[in-house]
Order: sequence, then structure tokens, then C-alpha cells
Amino acid sequence: MSPDPRQDEHDFLANYDPRAYDPVAVTVDVVALTIRDGALHVLLVRRGEAPFAGMPALPGGFVRAGGPGRGEDLPDAAVRELAEETGLEAGGAELGRLHLEQLATYGGPGRDPRMRIVSVAYLAFAPELPDPRAGGDAAAAQWTDVAALGLTETGDQRPGTTRRLAFDHARILSDGLERARGKLEYTPLATAFCGDEFTIPELRAVYEAVWGEELHAGNFHRKVLSVPGFVESTGATSDRTAGRRGGPRPRLYRAGDARLLHPALLRPGREELIR
Repeated sequence: MSPDPRQDEHDFLANYDPRAYDPVAVTVDVVALTIRDGALHVLLVRRGEAPFAGMPALPGGFVRAGGPGRGEDLPDAAVRELAEETGLEAGGAELGRLHLEQLATYGGPGRDPRMRIVSVAYLAFAPELPDPRAGGDAAAAQWTDVAALGLTETGDQRPGTTRRLAFDHARILSDGLERARGKLEYTPLATAFCGDEFTIPELRAVYEAVWGEELHAGNFHRKVLSVPGFVESTGATSDRTAGRRGGPRPRLYRAGDARLLHPALLRPGREELIR
């Protein structure tokens, strides 16, 4: 008669000693992006505790453990930390409008001076959100213009930048920005920065803010409407005129059912490379 593998596993777990291994903790960090006053902003908190007390950082914290089979899942931890450290209501309309996706995992041995900590980073897109209120272990929270952080292509901050980010959060933010910029090329996630209804100029403003490049209005309008399922007309028009010179009211659109954009809307620089 063959041995019962369930009994073997039971005996193994009964005698398992986690102290035989070096301790490792898991945290989540959130790159939350929105557009305010026509510019791309990221949500930052000011750390209220050491390490890096007083420095700006991405919202985040430790994943709550509760023993095997208990505790919280990673996306739940990301939403909880975002709510706790900003004062945004976890079940409220603001967080309910977030598009949340996993960005990457960061586990360098020197990224946190306390111990070996692995962070799972999340990327969140949202339409314009209100001013946050700090909570949890954050002393303050605010939306910060990404352009003011002096980020480089290598994930560092330029010399002389006054708002130095804690931990390796400059690298995480840089990775999040590149993910967002890329996703706007191949997916309809630009509509996640808009309200339920929007005009083509408002959608173009999202692309310009995230890409950091000015786009030709006519070409952009033509490209958007040529992508099947990207947007669909509501049949209504906006109550705002089309520019300072007046003209007809712009049409209102909503997000379509496409999951990928074909053809893609490439950044102007990438279009030149492909050509």
C-alpha cells in the first residue's frame, strides 16, 4: 500500500519552521495618475515615519498577513493603502472610477533599509480626482505635477530636483509612466482619464498630457474615429463651443467596446522611427 501523500504533507507542515529562512516582507506601492489643469499628476504622500520621514513617496504599505490562507490579496492591499493614505473612501465613487493594474515587482536587496522587502507596484488611472486627505502613516498627501519631479529615462531624478522621492520610488514612477504612455498607444485606456462622456479635443488633451507632446488636432480626430470600437458617439453635443472663435458645439463620445486599438495611435516620435 502506497503512503498517503496527504499525511506526508500534514506532517511536513506540522514541523515546518519559517524561522529557518531569512525574513522577507511584502508591500504594495501605487502609481496613481490623473490629469489636473491640463497636466499629468501623480499622487504622492509625505512620509510621517522613518525611514525617509518627511520625504515624498508613492502611496503604499505592508500587505496584511493572517497566517496561511488568511490575510489580504495584493489588489485589495493596493486599494486599502490608497484609501488609507489619502483619505479617499475605499468604497467611494472616486476609487470606484480607478483603473487598477499590476505594474511590476521590485525586490532589490538594498531598496529598503529595514529588511528585505519585495514591493508589488500597481498602476492606477483615473479622471480628475479631488484633493486627497492624508491618513494612515502619511503626514500629507497631494497631487504633484509629474514634470516637477525631474525624472530621467533611466529612472533617476535630475540633479537639483528638490522633491527627492523615497526608496526606489523614482524608478517605480518612471516605469509606471512608460507603461501608461505605451498603453495609450495600443489600448483605449486614455478614456479612463475622461468622464463617462467626452469630446475628441478632451481625449486629445489626455494624450498630450500623458505623452508630453502636442498633437495635430485634425490628424488626431481622424485617427481616433478610424479605429473600430475606440469611441462611440452619444448623439449629443457638448454645451461648450469649439474654441475661442466659436463654431459648432463638439460632439460627445463614450468609450467603445474595443480592448486593443488597431491601427495603434503611436507617439509622434515612434511614428517617425517606424517610417
